[in-house]
Amino acid sequence: MIPGMQDRKELARSTVDEAMRVGASAAEVLINDGLEFSTIVRLGAVEKLAQTRSRRLGMRIFNGKRCAISSTSDFSASSLHQMVCDTRNMARATGEDSASGIPSMDLYARALPELRLYFPAAGSLAAEQKIELARSCEDASRHCDPRINNSQGAGFSDSVATVTYANSIGVCADYDKSVCSLFATPLAESNGQKQRDYWLATHPDLTRLQSPREVGAEAARRVLRRLGARSVATCSVPVVFDPRTAAALLKHIADAASGTALVRRASFLVDKLGSQVASPWVTICDDALLPYGLGSRPFDAEGIPSQSTTVIRAGVLESYLLDSYSARKLGRRSTANSNRPLHGAPAAGPSNFYLKPGNVTPGEIIGAVKNGLYVTELIGFGVNLVSGNFSQGAAGLWINGGHLSFPVQEITIAGNLRDMLTSIEAVGNDLLSLGEIFAPTLLIGRMVVSGS
Repeated sequence: MIPGMQDRKELARSTVDEAMRVGASAAEVLINDGLEFSTIVRLGAVEKLAQTRSRRLGMRIFNGKRCAISSTSDFSASSLHQMVCDTRNMARATGEDSASGIPSMDLYARALPELRLYFPAAGSLAAEQKIELARSCEDASRHCDPRINNSQGAGFSDSVATVTYANSIGVCADYDKSVCSLFATPLAESNGQKQRDYWLATHPDLTRLQSPREVGAEAARRVLRRLGARSVATCSVPVVFDPRTAAALLKHIADAASGTALVRRASFLVDKLGSQVASPWVTICDDALLPYGLGSRPFDAEGIPSQSTTVIRAGVLESYLLDSYSARKLGRRSTANSNRPLHGAPAAGPSNFYLKPGNVTPGEIIGAVKNGLYVTELIGFGVNLVSGNFSQGAAGLWINGGHLSFPVQEITIAGNLRDMLTSIEAVGNDLLSLGEIFAPTLLIGRMVVSGS
């Protein structure tokens, strides 16, 4: 528990009560109280050091089917009273929306799950010890090979936050959550060519985080294999995505499955429930109850108890990711996928969104490709969620005869997300959690690779 402000629940309740006293028809409050530390070390010297305490309260007030949102970092009684009154007046002035409102009481019928999300280990370290973790990580990356002759730095960060929710139908709950991260970004040079790459490890529990030596060594391995990279002739070949780039690809699927995008009809998955949208190898889940998941939580941004949702099962689209608003608009039920910045409206989005692993190794997937591309980095923006068109810069390694043969860069890979999903021919067994969206190695049977 973060020290200080122990009455968060009482503050949330009293602010909701104040809103009801000034004439709101319904109200909800979300409080985020957090401690954050971050440092970046470059060539052994501290380049950045920050430690912050942030506290903010966000409120939604309803006037029938009208709604207004505000937030503040001033928790004094006079400031909160003024915010409540101002928000109430704004709600009167907004337009009506038939789907507006706090979630219905039946969505809170389930008990909140018991999740262990807070681990105190990072908080027990002094700032000097955290700096030394970053310094050790950079040293490990720089000393692997003489071709690594520079660094963009290494960093360590940790945070602890308490999230508190209350609304006018009597719901009130909170939870504590911690997360730690360690990264290194070495630079390598050979024959006049310079390359960079990085590796990042993140975990809720510092004691389970990859060691500085492991993170540094992996970052070094990744940058060294990029030396000597060149372009390739334009072709149409199988493409293998490593876990990091597969996760980037999966993010587009999460965005397309979001109720917020679906309500706007800005998704290629509109009206596809029950349809085969991917190959039978593909099962995608969103699970806010996942142990040690970076997106795990006992309730969403509307206080609804968290759940596990299968979005795509064996290629069939089974569910969307819905908050209460998008669920009403689509005539469905919330999947407890409300995410919310305190200064803005809730939106539907993922918690722990991942592609279930298969039963083949990455080596076996690569070994099955006679001539193709192994992608290790995606660059830039080039995805249209409405049409599904996909085109992004990429770097990686060329596969020749089932082996990684030479590094490639200055290429673009293109396709359509609809076709890419149905063309997934293999899913690896190396599921790797690097964030809230994660995936194992996967193989797409054919994509256009544009090069020289």
